[in-house]
Amino acid sequence: MKKLIGKTAWLWCLIAIPVYAQKTAFKPVFTNMTEFGVLLGQVRYNVTNISENVSKRQNITAQTFNGVQLRPKLALGATVGVDWYNSALLMPVCAGVRYDLAQPGKKNLRVFTSLDTGYGFTWLNEDPTGYETRGGWVIAPGIGFRIGRPQNANFILSLSYKRQEAEADKPLAWNEIYKIENRVYNRLAFRLGLSF
Repeated sequence: MKKLIGKTAWLWCLIAIPVYAQKTAFKPVFTNMTEFGVLLGQVRYNVTNISENVSKRQNITAQTFNGVQLRPKLALGATVGVDWYNSALLMPVCAGVRYDLAQPGKKNLRVFTSLDTGYGFTWLNEDPTGYETRGGWVIAPGIGFRIGRPQNANFILSLSYKRQEAEADKPLAWNEIYKIENRVYNRLAFRLGLSF
């Protein structure tokens, strides 16, 4: 009798565990974060061959992250954006990760981190005659807030650091063989947007 009760209890456990797991298992879903904002930074450039100058820059940025929410706290996907710098219009295409720092629940304010890395293309850039701008590698770690219920659309406020490389061939003077300008855009990005 004890063996029969033991086998029956064991059988019920084998049946109940998968049913319980199906009720509580997280199903991956599509996620989107679309943001618009401003890039803030300083630039050092040569005025003449002898002196340098430093000036502040404010540029416009926009990006959208589309991915899969693999776990309640983790999303993986791709980020596509546009950054309007004074001398170039770059379009970064990156792999992206979004990770919530707090346990998901019914809270209306959640903190998340982000990391995007990829390559900035010049598909939308128009160069003056004699110039040729090429894109380069991009990395952008950041932190942000989601405001709103987890099941609904959320308002996003984020702050990130963006390092973006580019280079430009410039017109040659009479005694020059080549003239390449290597650019590194180091910017703080402040963005507002929506997430669903």
